[in-house]
Amino acid sequence: MSDLVTGDAVVLGLRPARLPSRALAIFLDLLVYVTGYLIVSIALTVATASLDPAAQAAVSVAGFVLVLVGVPIAVETLSHGRSLGKLACGLRVVRDDGGPIRFRHALVRGAMGVVELLMTFGALACIASLVSARGRRLGDVFAGALVVRERVPGARVMPVPAPPPWLAGRFSGLDLSAVPDGLWLAIRQYLTRMGQLDPQVGAQMAARLADDLVARTGAPPPVGVPAAAFLMAVVHERQSRDAARAFGPGPGAPAMPAGMPAAWGQPAPGAYGPSAGTSVPRPVPVAGAVPAPVVAPVVAPAPGTPAPPPPATGFAPPA
Repeated sequence: MSDLVTGDAVVLGLRPARLPSRALAIFLDLLVYVTGYLIVSIALTVATASLDPAAQAAVSVAGFVLVLVGVPIAVETLSHGRSLGKLACGLRVVRDDGGPIRFRHALVRGAMGVVELLMTFGALACIASLVSARGRRLGDVFAGALVVRERVPGARVMPVPAPPPWLAGRFSGLDLSAVPDGLWLAIRQYLTRMGQLDPQVGAQMAARLADDLVARTGAPPPVGVPAAAFLMAVVHERQSRDAARAFGPGPGAPAMPAGMPAAWGQPAPGAYGPSAGTSVPRPVPVAGAVPAPVVAPVVAPAPGTPAPPPPATGFAPPA
């Protein structure tokens, strides 16, 4: 897979076409073009029978250039890199940055194709394609283009396993803006293939990825949450946010309650209990009733007092 980077710094996972598929596509294209050239040549021969030999030779050369050079350039330009042979083989010509080609790219490829494909019968193109790391011929190199595979047999997107129900919505306030795309890709690849890994190796990978994710989010690790379940829940939260940005929030989406911090969805101190300086009412004793235990009031820390450090609950791999 080729790591092509666009102007927006987006990495494209494109699969460059190799020599067998490209050779088949070129053979199909040449079969169509040569058939059309023979038909045009016969028609020109009949139409120029009354001309002198020099004029007939000029018309013949013009017909050759038009059909075997001009037509492929026009087809690649108008179809954005999909000729008949490439369409049949699932290939496409794109720029180095992954965008569609234009007339200048097709012109350079067509001009070099006369030397590579027609004059040397494809030998020069085969050598250049075998030497190139991405299977490019000289026309592709000079044009800044690349032939990629659009249809990958057997390729499908594996779904990420759903998190446990008790983790649903627990990470709705987590800041995921500092998590890089490479870490998301590594987490997704692990979650889609964790059933194929050795349990010990999979647990170590999950712990390492979860520690990296916690370090990027800047929040303490959740207590009592396995590393794999934590990764599932965070990826599910990111997918939910992406869907909400693309399609809007659902009609029954629950709102975060007041006093919910942006860490792990735990209630903030004082959100569900009395704050500092608030008296707790005493229950009135009733004759014959068992007295209820007295609950001590929750005292919030004074302003300026440093918060106690979070407990060491990192995702350590099993022994």
